[in-house]
Amino acid sequence: MADQETLSHEAALLPKTVRESASEMIELVLPNDANPLGNLLGGRLMHWIDLAGALAAHRHSRAHVVTASIDHLDFVTPVHVGDMVILQSSVNRAFHTSMEVGVRAIVENYISGTHRHVSSAYLTFVAVDKSGRRIQVPPLTPETEEEKRRYEDAGHRREIRRAERERKQRNSNGSL
Repeated sequence: MADQETLSHEAALLPKTVRESASEMIELVLPNDANPLGNLLGGRLMHWIDLAGALAAHRHSRAHVVTASIDHLDFVTPVHVGDMVILQSSVNRAFHTSMEVGVRAIVENYISGTHRHVSSAYLTFVAVDKSGRRIQVPPLTPETEEEKRRYEDAGHRREIRRAERERKQRNSNGSL
């Protein structure tokens, strides 16, 4: 007879939807978050993006997660002290032990009520147990056309990352 932990783990591996992982966090930009010009530090925004991505990965996997990679990150518009940064995240695709999470950062000036896109990023998280060993994550079932497009795009980005890792491995071994 299966024990409770095995049954719980099996139930945790049932397919999940994108909306089950959707997360949002809001940060108020304070002087300690800014450079001498009063603009949000890029490193602080990257930290918030990592946290927002981890929230979605946690919700999907119901496990500890570690950041494996962050894809290309552009800072589209400056963010100023007093602005609110809204970070929206959700899982784009789940693989065996890893997940790609999309994070979108939007700045809101709550005085004027304006919103601007600040940055977007794709992060890969790996689910791990308490000992740091990789564990399986539930499959993801995209429902909308947009979710299906993001799901397919995540597969393409994964292949690009894999090819880049292999190229770097060859170059570090002295091969061309």
